[in-house]
Amino acid sequence: MTTHRIERLRAALARAGLDALALVPGANLWYLLGLTIHPSERLAIAFIPAAGPIRVVLPALEQPRAAAEARVPVRWYPWRDDTGYEAVLRACAGDLQLGGRLGVEYTAMRLLELRAIEAVARVETIDATGLLAELRMVKDTDELAAMRAAVRAVEAGLAAAIAAIRPGVTEREIAAAWEQAMRAAGSAEPAFTTIVASGPNSANPHHTTGERQIQTGDLVILDGGARVGGYVSDITRTVAVGEIDAELRRVYEIVREANAAGVAAARPSVSGAQIDAAARSVIEQAGYGAYFIHRTGHGLGLETHEPPYLHAANRAPLPSGATFTVEPGIYLPGRGGVRIEDDVVLTDHGAERLTTFPRELIVC
Repeated sequence: MTTHRIERLRAALARAGLDALALVPGANLWYLLGLTIHPSERLAIAFIPAAGPIRVVLPALEQPRAAAEARVPVRWYPWRDDTGYEAVLRACAGDLQLGGRLGVEYTAMRLLELRAIEAVARVETIDATGLLAELRMVKDTDELAAMRAAVRAVEAGLAAAIAAIRPGVTEREIAAAWEQAMRAAGSAEPAFTTIVASGPNSANPHHTTGERQIQTGDLVILDGGARVGGYVSDITRTVAVGEIDAELRRVYEIVREANAAGVAAARPSVSGAQIDAAARSVIEQAGYGAYFIHRTGHGLGLETHEPPYLHAANRAPLPSGATFTVEPGIYLPGRGGVRIEDDVVLTDHGAERLTTFPRELIVC
């Protein structure tokens, strides 16, 4: 499978007029080569030319594990702390005949790698973010199987978290119950920092889980993800603790309707902007448009946030096999908020929800 990915990449490099691609440790390196080199102060760069051998410059201490992990043939250029990377990188660039138009990861490559490359070769660096996103956007059968497993793990954790909710329990204790149950269900680690936001804290979409104690009358937003086989899930549900006021209950139903409208609008060739508009219009028509303060969703796969993004500026048609979230929300400052998030995969005929946890209001 990885060999097929390299073939697709090289065809994309040719279309873009790029002579080579430089990758640093991260999701793209894992996707294309199977390498999980930890990003650190030590330089590591993989070069994938439009034709010819793949070459990787890396710390010598990383080579044994990298050689065992690599899923395609690689020529290694290890360097030691006592001698540094400069001579090794120069030798690699010479063997590669590095020059011309070099694709780079604009949001991942550091000045460390950029300046090191510029010191050994004359290149024009080109942003390859869109090219790489297009390769990764459509998930294959194995990728979807891993994401389904990640959904099962996160939903098992979510059930445990909701069972732990009662007055007097802290947000942090609920998050701990969720993460423990996710691991027991097969998650290697949380996909991101688990969010438990209660009462007025739930009006902050990216609240930092803290020591606030749950109170009767709270809305509690629970937002978490699991990682299985390298791939992630991401789900949000909002629950009530006892009776909540009538407006908050109405807001919940508006968000649930917006979530359904966003999923219903999702199908191949529709844009992120169109899905965003379908969900957002429900909230705007109900009079709460000013309180929906983020995009409707984001892609997910190897990373929790990756293309495609569901907002008004993204007018590119989405392909069958794309995976993303649909997560409208309403946030009333000082009172509380509601967000309902599902993971979705586009099929040839529409959209399939990967997440199946109930969307009706749960009262704890």
